[in-house]
Amino acid sequence: MHLLTAITAHGYGHAAQASSVLNALRQREPDLRLTLSSSLPRAFLRGRVHGEFALVEAAADIGLVMKSAFAIDLEASAEAYRQLHRDWDRQVDREAERLRRLAPDLVLADVPYLTLAAAELAGIATLALCSLNWADIYRCYFSARAEAPAVLAQMEAAYRSAQAFLCPTPSMPMDWLDNRIAIGPIAASGKAQSGRLRDRLPVTAADQRLILVAPGGVQARFPMESWPRDQGIHWLVDADWRVAHPDVSSYQCTGLGFTDLVASCDAVLGKCGYGTVTECVVNATPLLYVPRPDWPEEAILLEWLHAHQAGLAVQARRLDTGCFANLLEPLASLQVRPCPPVGADQAAQWIVACLKRRLTAI
Repeated sequence: MHLLTAITAHGYGHAAQASSVLNALRQREPDLRLTLSSSLPRAFLRGRVHGEFALVEAAADIGLVMKSAFAIDLEASAEAYRQLHRDWDRQVDREAERLRRLAPDLVLADVPYLTLAAAELAGIATLALCSLNWADIYRCYFSARAEAPAVLAQMEAAYRSAQAFLCPTPSMPMDWLDNRIAIGPIAASGKAQSGRLRDRLPVTAADQRLILVAPGGVQARFPMESWPRDQGIHWLVDADWRVAHPDVSSYQCTGLGFTDLVASCDAVLGKCGYGTVTECVVNATPLLYVPRPDWPEEAILLEWLHAHQAGLAVQARRLDTGCFANLLEPLASLQVRPCPPVGADQAAQWIVACLKRRLTAI
């Protein structure tokens, strides 16, 4: 059996969703042949997806053009969609020919709609998986544009062409999709190793909080060199940030995988993306989140996050000043109510069933 999984590269949340499902699938079908289609870094995918896979380094969707981890470039995004859809039929034909060459038995999309449209043209069965879809995101920001009706018609037709659109908890409503199937939360479970983590860091006080800085895979860097010292916090950041600060360490130097770090730290500092929110809840780690009120998925994510008592809002200005000491007391008062990430197994069941139906029909 050969599965091709197309993963959007808008941040890391789509890959976090898809990889958890693929890992559950591999436990059921260890001989599965897997091809990934994405422009995400190979090293990141290797760290998330268990076992061997082929990688086709291609971007099958636009997502959104970002100015920073928290700011969308609306004009550039709208123009990118306009350019894609003005030549839609040729783009679908080209992608369909690529899929024919790869010859998968099933295509799973999280959540590039061009891939779904192309697979339908190529006669390949498809499933979609995501807590959002780009049609609803496009509608939120660009529905007033002259080209929007035609663009949305093509996007929605592509998503409706999937055999099922698997919507993990918590998801946007997507009421216009008659093929949507609700499943449970999807997230990776880490192993809490706080003692081992502290042994590997220059932490001098037992009550010093360890906070993982994870802005979600979109290019970002906070001015941490100017942040106050001795706030009772030790920050863990990506080594690529090259932060020179006595209270900052790279998380790569700890030797722990990213999900184990989420489970081992006292909190995560980031934004409300699906992967960050669900991994924090599943691993019983509070999330210090920077609100994005213009992001159409945020209300759904925040409702679920706060229902599990796992979130504390942080105003964006704190990222400039670095003053977080007065948040430690309310952070300590959070009693996270974790839940099991059952959605990955449920999605894997769907994929296996579709693959077997496909092979039986051949």
